[in-house]
Amino acid sequence: MDLSVDTWDLSSPLISLWINRFYIYLGFAVSISLWICLQIVSKTQDRNLQEKSVPKAPQNLMTNGYVSLQEKDIFVSGVKIFYGSQTGTAKVTSKNVCVFLVATYTDGRPTESAEWFCKWLEEASSDFRFGKSYLKGMRYAVFGLGNSAYSSHFNKVGKNVDKWLWMLGAHRVMSRGEGDCDVVKSKHGSIEADFRAWKTKFISQLQALQKGERKKYCGGHCKKGKCESHQHGSEEREEGSHEQDELHHRDTEEEEPFESSSEEEFGGEDRQSLNSIVDVEDLGKIMDHVKKEKREKEQQEEKSGLFRNMGRNEDGERRAMITAALREALTKQGYQLIGSHSGVKLCRWTKSMLRGRGGCYKHTFYGIESHRCMETTPSLACANKCVFCWRHHTNPVGTEWRWKMDQPEMILKEAVENHQNMIKQFKGVPGVKAERFEEGMTVKHCALSLVGEPIMYPEINRFLKLLHQCKISSFLVTNAQFPAEIRNLKPVTQLYVSVDASTKESLKKIDRPLFKDFWQRFLDSLKALAAKQQRTVYRLTLVKAWNVDELQAYAQLVFLGNPDFIEVKGVTYCGESSASSLTMAHVPWHEEVVQFVRELVDLIPDYEIACEHEHSNCLLIAHKKFKIGGEWWTWIDYNRFQELIQEYEDSGGSKTFSAKDYMARTPHWALFGANERGFDPKDTRHQRKNKSKAISGC
Repeated sequence: MDLSVDTWDLSSPLISLWINRFYIYLGFAVSISLWICLQIVSKTQDRNLQEKSVPKAPQNLMTNGYVSLQEKDIFVSGVKIFYGSQTGTAKVTSKNVCVFLVATYTDGRPTESAEWFCKWLEEASSDFRFGKSYLKGMRYAVFGLGNSAYSSHFNKVGKNVDKWLWMLGAHRVMSRGEGDCDVVKSKHGSIEADFRAWKTKFISQLQALQKGERKKYCGGHCKKGKCESHQHGSEEREEGSHEQDELHHRDTEEEEPFESSSEEEFGGEDRQSLNSIVDVEDLGKIMDHVKKEKREKEQQEEKSGLFRNMGRNEDGERRAMITAALREALTKQGYQLIGSHSGVKLCRWTKSMLRGRGGCYKHTFYGIESHRCMETTPSLACANKCVFCWRHHTNPVGTEWRWKMDQPEMILKEAVENHQNMIKQFKGVPGVKAERFEEGMTVKHCALSLVGEPIMYPEINRFLKLLHQCKISSFLVTNAQFPAEIRNLKPVTQLYVSVDASTKESLKKIDRPLFKDFWQRFLDSLKALAAKQQRTVYRLTLVKAWNVDELQAYAQLVFLGNPDFIEVKGVTYCGESSASSLTMAHVPWHEEVVQFVRELVDLIPDYEIACEHEHSNCLLIAHKKFKIGGEWWTWIDYNRFQELIQEYEDSGGSKTFSAKDYMARTPHWALFGANERGFDPKDTRHQRKNKSKAISGC
């Protein structure tokens, strides 16, 4: 009995809590409700305070860039950043000044992420129903990303967004910034440095606004930065003159609001006329005067920036082509970078042939030993941005050489050393043949097709001469945009020209060239190729639904350049890239490539199908002059070529030679129609296990 009493006494508090549990629950619920209400009231009060600190009209902040001192203090409650870039690298997170980071894409169009916004903004700015005060009260800043190599639409999207926002009544709190991917013309050496410089000024302006300071903008009453508004004894402008300037400034920007990246539009000499009342009939004269001064200012800036535009830094030295960011990106892709503008990389076919698994199509067509071939380039820069670029456009672009230049001796020496170091990594790897490993340590062929435009390198002829002195054959690829350089090029083992399209429209769509006269340059390059005596090749890359229906036009281009060989290859899909819309659906089946080649050969009677490399989805069309006695002679006698090029150099270029002087017979297994389909029977074909069915020809 005592035990039960003790037990009851110990458990009585728990029983009490259980009996009164509903009151406890109610207490907790009331407490939580009160806390939520207090939080809502607190946030509402904070929001009201912020709204009171933000002006209701842009006139409360500035009028035509001039601060009205009579107005109350203005504070910044936060920053909202909007970005529109193709790769997403312009993305920044933050929190009410609106900042727009927008990139200019192909043909001056906005990127996919910003396309809808730019379209809406453009339509709204020209729609009378929105009016000129639709975005009244909004404050903004714009930073554009582009490449000045595309001079016709450099930072076009940034300029347009800046203009459209202004037309809708928004107020610019910071002059537009312009980032330039071209390291030569970039004001600060790279697009990242351009942004950092602009960001520093922008943050400074935000800090001033956040503190409620009246950071004055230059009103155009200055020259070379000597603003009269900062001079001692300067007086405030009257409200009436502010309104007059606002009207005049708006009228001026209505004319050309996107021509300048800042609000400093007027010269000091116009102060008297702009501050006073202007008759309507005199407005035209003032506008002409303003435009004249603006042109003079641009010419002066162009002259003062000539040294910089020649690709030199503050110390007077030319800038390096490879920036720190570019070096990091290319290194991650497996490049071994050389100096300031060159690179070397190990080809997958080199690895394949080291293991006895077959060589590339050049081995089948021309007898190259793939395990002894070095793939390199003396110029990472290119004049095109092809949609099928296998480097995903990480390399720089340009139309002429304006970078720091390395000597060809150094480039070749380091290229060979880097190539040998990469070969050494295969020592002891299972499957690698010992004899081929030893052979691979001696470079016999050089494919100048890694990336970029090798022919842009000013010392390309010296580089080729060094290759030949080392008994290394040369296979140089050009994108047919430098006809003068092709004409001046010394003999190479084999010269390629990429013929990616046969019409002006499709070439622009596929290659996306920088030159405005790209089509004429393309045609002139093919004509220059026809004058070469050594082996010449057209390289056609087929992109399904883009350039496979232009057979007659391709035939005309063949007659123009009269190449010795025509390589026709299905495009290789290198993965998804934000810089290209290419997909696996654009890759043709091998049977489709064969059909295209058959139809093309029917239109060019001097040519026949000679070889095939099924694994690369590639076929070779050869001129009939290489078919002797019913046998094809598409291969190259490399020893004979070295003898001929040595005689050419010893004679000072007077003793020339032709493509037929160093040809060799093509083996049966490499011919079109052979059972091997271009695979060397000395090697063992490797088939992947459990390989899923491909949706393309590769």
